[in-house]
Amino acid sequence: MMEFLNGINALTLVFVALLLFAIAYRFYGIFIASKVLRLNDKNTTPAVEFADGHDYVKTNKHVLFGHHFAAIAAAGPLVGPVLAAQFGYLPGAIWILIGCVLGGGVHDMVVLFASVRHKGESLASIASKEIGPATGTIAGVAVLFILILTLAGLSLACISAMHEASWSLFTVIITMPIAIIMGLIMRYRQNSITFASILGGVLLLIGIFAGHDLMGYEHINNLFHWDVHTISIAIAVYGFVASVLPIWLLLVPRDYLSTYLKIGTILMLAVGILFVHPTLEMPALTSFIHGGGPVIGGPVLPFIFIVIACGAISGFHAVIATGTTPKMLANEKEILFVGYGAMLVEGFVALMALIAACTLMPGDYFAINTPIHNYADFLAAHPDLHTVDLQHFIEKIGIDLHGRTGGAVSLAVGMAHIFDNIPFMDELTAYWYNFAIMFEAVFILTAIDAGTRVGRFFLQEMLAGVIPQFKNKNWVPGILISSSLFTFSWGYLVYTGNVSSIWPLFGISNQLLAACGLIVCTTMLIRMNRGKYALFSAIPGVFMALITFWAGYIQVKDMYLPNQQYLLASLAAIAMLLMLIVFIGAFRKWYGLLKTKTLHIDMYGEEVKELVER
Repeated sequence: MMEFLNGINALTLVFVALLLFAIAYRFYGIFIASKVLRLNDKNTTPAVEFADGHDYVKTNKHVLFGHHFAAIAAAGPLVGPVLAAQFGYLPGAIWILIGCVLGGGVHDMVVLFASVRHKGESLASIASKEIGPATGTIAGVAVLFILILTLAGLSLACISAMHEASWSLFTVIITMPIAIIMGLIMRYRQNSITFASILGGVLLLIGIFAGHDLMGYEHINNLFHWDVHTISIAIAVYGFVASVLPIWLLLVPRDYLSTYLKIGTILMLAVGILFVHPTLEMPALTSFIHGGGPVIGGPVLPFIFIVIACGAISGFHAVIATGTTPKMLANEKEILFVGYGAMLVEGFVALMALIAACTLMPGDYFAINTPIHNYADFLAAHPDLHTVDLQHFIEKIGIDLHGRTGGAVSLAVGMAHIFDNIPFMDELTAYWYNFAIMFEAVFILTAIDAGTRVGRFFLQEMLAGVIPQFKNKNWVPGILISSSLFTFSWGYLVYTGNVSSIWPLFGISNQLLAACGLIVCTTMLIRMNRGKYALFSAIPGVFMALITFWAGYIQVKDMYLPNQQYLLASLAAIAMLLMLIVFIGAFRKWYGLLKTKTLHIDMYGEEVKELVER
């Protein structure tokens, strides 16, 4: 069986994914919308009820889809599958396909629904009202804590790709003024979405191609030749600025622009795969499934569930689905299109990333993703994993690709490798590579700006308990103080950390947050008398809680503590403890609600049972 699965054509996975996701949206997504959530377009959404032109803004559903998809689809669906390729392509592919349909899509719809019904409030506020004030407070601390770890992990994913790479950095920076121009046009000119989109796309393409020639001038090249620490600081500064500016000026148009870029790039990659018919060079399963790999140290079970977070199911989505998106949703029934639809697209992105990485020769993949100081020992232990085509790409791109860990570079090389095999495209390898780097960085930055903004909302809610003025979301000192504190928290981890140590911690915290979103919102469904339908969110929630605690225990016991990484061990332990308290509070609430309903049915008979189930 393994011999049959090894060396299959990438088109097989593309076809399976498209077929499965289409069926899932048509049947399972509509089932969740109509039976579990019972969406009603007559309900007034927070965007309409609290419209203020700053945070609560009624938004066209296609533009909102763009914002939501861009915000949730950060580095996770790109980097996670690439890192998981060390186990072989099969574990990652199975988890993406199943997790996205039964876990991630359900999670995003249920959490967005809960926030819309709770007037656009945060997950912590929902937990406070549905479970209890004490649980809500702990959930708030846990979500804020986990969000800091999440943004640090996302930020680190692209730093290794952009440091000392002027052209790559330039193409990322130009997306910001372009987004502001689009935001001003869409804000002050009626029916201008199409015009702004075309203008933004044209300017972006001009910037990409002009960047190559501009970097030929030494003084301009030096201007964008930043080291790791400079980029780390710049990413934090960007997160702060984007979180305090009006949402329509930078965040929404940039997300909208990047959505065209992301979906367009993935479609181009799919067409490239259709044209080239690449073979998956990475075997279905590698020798590292039992642990000890140079990229991820743990075994495939349970680590596949935390390495591939976004793309299958992700707690970071709960932050967006209870942050910016519910404040812009015009119609409750659009939750299906925005929530479930965007998650399926992200799952397809994750699968494309996995395919791109697995079309590389295994030796080339491991040369890119193994830290330079460990590579000699790795090659001595695995002489069969020597490089094959890597030197060719180094010469074509003009950057040393060895030891550029984090997944971003190997994905960019994999994409360039696929396009490189199209006739007459060989001379454009460097363009494809830098385009792919920008493509990935834009994913990351759109999550950072939305995540930092939502983190500011969370922190303002918490500080309001001590200083009431923070409750006023338009109080400028409160905005600046909370944004500064939150940005510094995750920025410090970015400045001092590295991908190999932070990414597993990000995965643990992110998946605990996903479990939290499902479990807290299941409490709401039980209260709303959804009966057996609440199981469709409860089962994936409990599963993710158990599997993530298992992975977290292994990460702390076998990796952090033996390597004397006490800070990371402490952060992981704190995240798991906080979430355990929240889960216990939720399960007690479930028991109380179900017991009460059972008592009413026992006392008053079948008529009340029918009424409760309604």
